[in-house]
Amino acid sequence: MFPLDFPLGQLQLYPHARRVLDPFCGRGTTLFAARLGGRPAVGIDINPVAVAIARAKMVKVGPGAVVQLARKLLRTAEEPAPMGEFWHWCFHADTLRETAALRHGLRACGDTPAAAVLRAIMLGALHGPRNKGLPSYLSNQMPRSYASKPAYAVRYWRDRGLEPVRVNTLDVIERRVNYLLRSCPPGVPGRVVLGDAAGSVATLRQRFDLVITSPPYYGMRTYVPDQWLRHWFLGGPPDVQYGSEGQLARQPNQAAFVSALANVWRAVASRCTPGARLVIRFGALPSAKVSPERLMIASLYEAGAGWMTRDIRPVRAPSAHRRQAEQFNVGRRAIGRAVDEIDVMAELLSARR
Repeated sequence: MFPLDFPLGQLQLYPHARRVLDPFCGRGTTLFAARLGGRPAVGIDINPVAVAIARAKMVKVGPGAVVQLARKLLRTAEEPAPMGEFWHWCFHADTLRETAALRHGLRACGDTPAAAVLRAIMLGALHGPRNKGLPSYLSNQMPRSYASKPAYAVRYWRDRGLEPVRVNTLDVIERRVNYLLRSCPPGVPGRVVLGDAAGSVATLRQRFDLVITSPPYYGMRTYVPDQWLRHWFLGGPPDVQYGSEGQLARQPNQAAFVSALANVWRAVASRCTPGARLVIRFGALPSAKVSPERLMIASLYEAGAGWMTRDIRPVRAPSAHRRQAEQFNVGRRAIGRAVDEIDVMAELLSARR
């Protein structure tokens, strides 16, 4: 949902920036853009699913090593497959056994480059639509961007007579890894940190010249429940978790949200060089009925860290893909036209007195 052209364009605007930071890195698009540009980068996110995918975009490994690891784990790792009506309808029994084995094996083998890529490939292949040709996803019919809730999914499959088909997990892995790694860019120094943005930024030792990021859109609190099946694969419980503990979006009102963002901009400023640039893409759910521009400007002002706003621009709708704000209505009750997204550009001057 975060287009690669956005951070690539910003990197072209600031060719002298030596190190890039993204305190809300999500699935690592900014980090991958920095890698393509040969610039070291650090990303932070509180979502384990996002961090697992982002880490795969920072490593360099050949397809053979990833397939070899998958074969080894399928041969040696064992974990009981989860039981229940949802699991019976979601995966063929053999596919579920293979998925559970890889889940167990990857949790035990650490963060090697091969494991990072295999983990991300499994997260991407875990659920999605059924297609007429070779299967690309392991699950029964399901959206790929978010996991349907169990009760709804079972009703959907049962009402339509959609039995899960046998999908060879290793075959899906081989096809995906050969496609994804057919042209791997050179590696650059960088890492992805799992944690709270403000607290994690404060622990960094590097100095940054360019910050490109997109905070959680105001009113969006379903990042964890929407990804519950992928959270399970990473070691989470086999059911939906509705909490939002630690998420910036869980703030009770606009003032608290602005203050939480201000804490991040303050921490970011402490790790940036004078003259550093901060580029923010931001929006809101239409049901929130707020101005993204007003919220963002208020947070930069409250930070009191020397961020001077230089430009604010509306995001032009891409021709081929939906914008992030429009994605929030997919598969849910329509709640009105998406609030326009904005790009905010700021420069770090001296801190206010």
